Amino acid sequence: GINWAGQVFDWPRVESHIIDVEDIIDALEQGPETIVIGTGEQGMAQVTARAKKEIEARGIELIIDKTEQATKTFNIRKDESIEEEGVQEKVIGFFHLTC
Repeated sequence: GINWAGQVFDWPRVESHIIDVEDIIDALEQGPETIVIGTGEQGMAQVTARAKKEIEARGIELIIDKTEQATKTFNIRKDESIEEEGVQEKVIGFFHLTC
């Protein structure tokens, strides 16, 4: 994963194509406003309903898309928030790099 400050952190997953709460708990503890998840080139990775519910329960915006678009969205959200508001949006990105 990568956060709004450009810090890269480990993203260990229990199952390769399943993204669950345990896989993103460290990111949730960073207090992001938005989480962007890339599900691979063809969108094969899946975010569990449990993970979605936990993210939403914390008031965090969740964006899920194929990785190519998700990386663009992450960069736009990170960069445009500074340009428009003068404050960087706390956005975290997770990007499945295959399938």
